[in-house]
Amino acid sequence: MKKIAKIRYAVVGLGHLSQVAILPALKHCRQSELAALVSGDATKSRKLSEEYRVPAYSYDDFESALTAERVDASFIVLPNTLHREFTERSAKAGVHVLCEKPMATSERDCEAMIRACRRAKVKLMVAYRLHFTDSQVRAIQLAG
Repeated sequence: MKKIAKIRYAVVGLGHLSQVAILPALKHCRQSELAALVSGDATKSRKLSEEYRVPAYSYDDFESALTAERVDASFIVLPNTLHREFTERSAKAGVHVLCEKPMATSERDCEAMIRACRRAKVKLMVAYRLHFTDSQVRAIQLAG
């Protein structure tokens, strides 16, 4: 059987959601791996870098992290007002984006994010874990 390369993620933002859901989940992924942490909090970065055994970078060094750690995708878990900035920065670096919901705080920002990713030919996806629950599938059927 052919071995598939793992997708290397940089988790951008180390708040509660990252710490209780995203980082622990990445430990158990077969097709993905944590490559870098990006945060504005040096204490949190240091602690989580040791715990997960990956390098941590500041927001100012975001692009350096993407290059140095050969990141395939940025997982944007920041305050909603920062989603556009880090999506655009990721796209400009040629890195795919998985962005926590809501995608942005305005239609204008969403459209800019989509344009940036299209221009860079990278994927943009909104992180939503309930796509295939019975209730979601039923709602889509009813709406369709």
